[in-house]
Amino acid sequence: MGCLQTVAAADPEAWIAAGFLRTLVFDRLAGVTTQLDDVDVVTFGDGRSEARLLARLRQGAPEVPWSVKDQARMHQRNGDDAYTDLADALCHWPETATAVAARIRPLGIEILAPLGLHDLFAGRVRPTPHMRSRADRRQVFAARLHAKRWSDRWPGLEVADSPTRHLGG
Repeated sequence: MGCLQTVAAADPEAWIAAGFLRTLVFDRLAGVTTQLDDVDVVTFGDGRSEARLLARLRQGAPEVPWSVKDQARMHQRNGDDAYTDLADALCHWPETATAVAARIRPLGIEILAPLGLHDLFAGRVRPTPHMRSRADRRQVFAARLHAKRWSDRWPGLEVADSPTRHLGG
């Protein structure tokens, strides 16, 4: 909650996403606590506010390893057509369980999960439809899965091609 509150104070339109949320859920499902590499904060704007937002976040919580990315420009890095909004950008991320964002709003926590929450809460890693769409993207997903060593971090993790392995059971 502290990270969500810090982000809301720095920019109420920003979201915490990706590994921060996936790690919290997968850790809970596996009954473990793992080290968080960074806290991914995402926006959808003009790309010029990343440095200002990062400075505000570091001022609000200097001990947190913040990472800020404006998703309106990430299509260039990824070789995709321009994303229409944040939900569209999330659909282009590698895994369904990671394509989730959260933020605090006046009435509570808002979740953005254009590909759903089922895989996240099932302890399942599978490529997004975008990553399954071409062989080169499938290779990127496979390399990422290997490099991240998530099966070592969460031994019961279900991987898309191993449906019999589940977290916590």
